[in-house]
Amino acid sequence: MPPEARPPLSALLAVEMHGPVALVRLARPEKRNALNEEMVEALGAFFAAPPAEARAAVLAGNGAHFSAGLDLADISAQDATAGVFHSRLWHQSFRHIAEGRLPVIAALHGAVIGGGLELAAACHIRVAERSAYYALPEGQRGIFVGGGGSVRLPRLIGLARMTDMMLTGRVFSAEEGQAIGISNYLAEPDAGLALALDLAAKIASNAPLTNFAVLQALPRIAESDRESGFLAESLMAAIAAADQEAKSRLAAFLEGRAAKIGRASPT
Repeated sequence: MPPEARPPLSALLAVEMHGPVALVRLARPEKRNALNEEMVEALGAFFAAPPAEARAAVLAGNGAHFSAGLDLADISAQDATAGVFHSRLWHQSFRHIAEGRLPVIAALHGAVIGGGLELAAACHIRVAERSAYYALPEGQRGIFVGGGGSVRLPRLIGLARMTDMMLTGRVFSAEEGQAIGISNYLAEPDAGLALALDLAAKIASNAPLTNFAVLQALPRIAESDRESGFLAESLMAAIAAADQEAKSRLAAFLEGRAAKIGRASPT
């Protein structure tokens, strides 16, 4: 079935439905998908209220790059007050991605730099093509990350690596990014989007309550103290198992009607 295009929230964002999967594209290729306020606001608006039929999403970039980061024209004339509100706009929009109802897979290629890397870090799974490269050039620009990177990226790659990237301008290749934990999957050129869509379709077929638990409960459990985490896990496990969807799926497995787990998997 061909994808269904949706009316744009912004000329800088293109959305189409692939069954239950929303494909969201950054559509500013002439600027290497540099993120300005209009695009960031449009991302927040979409993920705050995604289409009712969407069960998962893929975030990709048009053209040769995922995103070269913050559009520096947005902040070149800001005072400190405007800068705070600008950063908080990014936090709010990216929170709708990280903490919304849709599992989001980022399909990365070309430049994934600065704010583009912060955006990728707000997604739940990252698929990188071998053309992808990562950098945090804020130190060389005299600025600091403002899109949640100082919170999310150390959890992915460690504080020491992020410090190195910001102080020295170090650039990581796709292979290096895979090794240090930026990406979950590494794909060949022009194969990343297809892999991301396949993974999203698989995720969309999960029980909705399980996906909710993974997105909403798991991060909070992981950051809580041990005993609070164990209790929250028990409560979430009991609620999920009591759901009618879970009972139907467990019955299918016990009766031999569900597929067995195999070893074959994407890279």
